[in-house]
Amino acid sequence: MRRRSWILGLVVLGGAGWYLFRPDLLFVNKHVNESLVSASAPTIVLSGRFHSVAHETKGTASVHELGGGHRVLRLTDFATSNGPDVRVYLIAAPDASDNATVTKAGYLELGKLKGNEGDQNYEIPAGTDLTRYHAVTIWCYRFNVNFATAPLAPAS
Repeated sequence: MRRRSWILGLVVLGGAGWYLFRPDLLFVNKHVNESLVSASAPTIVLSGRFHSVAHETKGTASVHELGGGHRVLRLTDFATSNGPDVRVYLIAAPDASDNATVTKAGYLELGKLKGNEGDQNYEIPAGTDLTRYHAVTIWCYRFNVNFATAPLAPAS
């Protein structure tokens, strides 16, 4: 009986660990290839390149004005590690090379990361004051970890 309890405990602990850490996602890439659709020619108003923080990340983040007050954050040539619960944030800091900067500065979540590779779009809510947000962060919600940040600058 004692041995069964010990084995059951290991199975439960192993299952909980698997659920929390999702090590299988380290070996699975999800590629996204969204186009940018607009009735008029989109204008890039802000852009920046990602720099790695906790996970190697590359690509560009850009804010596109689509007309009619619609704006989209677009990630292009994007690649990062996969994770169990990764989100896209606009952050109220000029840059973030750690986790605390993101949580202290404040952020606006644009949604769950659609894929860890490829081109993808995230709608920016109407009325968002872009003078408040100065960077884009790829954030692991489950572990409060900043994967990478792209400081945004006005497009020339």
